[in-house]
Amino acid sequence: MLDLVNDGCAPASSTRAMGAEQAADLARTLKALADPARLRVLSLVAGNEGREVCACDLTDPLGLSQPTVSHHLKVLVEAGFLQRDKRGVWAYYSVVPGALDRVAAALPGGR
Repeated sequence: MLDLVNDGCAPASSTRAMGAEQAADLARTLKALADPARLRVLSLVAGNEGREVCACDLTDPLGLSQPTVSHHLKVLVEAGFLQRDKRGVWAYYSVVPGALDRVAAALPGGR
């Protein structure tokens, strides 16, 4: 039988724990990354050595239709991972500096 008597354990410290609102915000941010296609999009853009990537150049490497790629790009922009620069009919994307660092810093033991 399990003994539930308090044997001197102290409650978890809340000084370093994130609050409910911060956890909800981080969960929304992580949800944007929790999709294989979006991780690939982010990888392709980030791997382009700081240059912008045209949305039209992502369909072939991803093997996805243009509307699907556009949807994933929109989610990543709204989550703050990518920035968009519209030029005529084309949209160019680049990684927001420090975006991934901010996510890592929000996690326990993060930077």
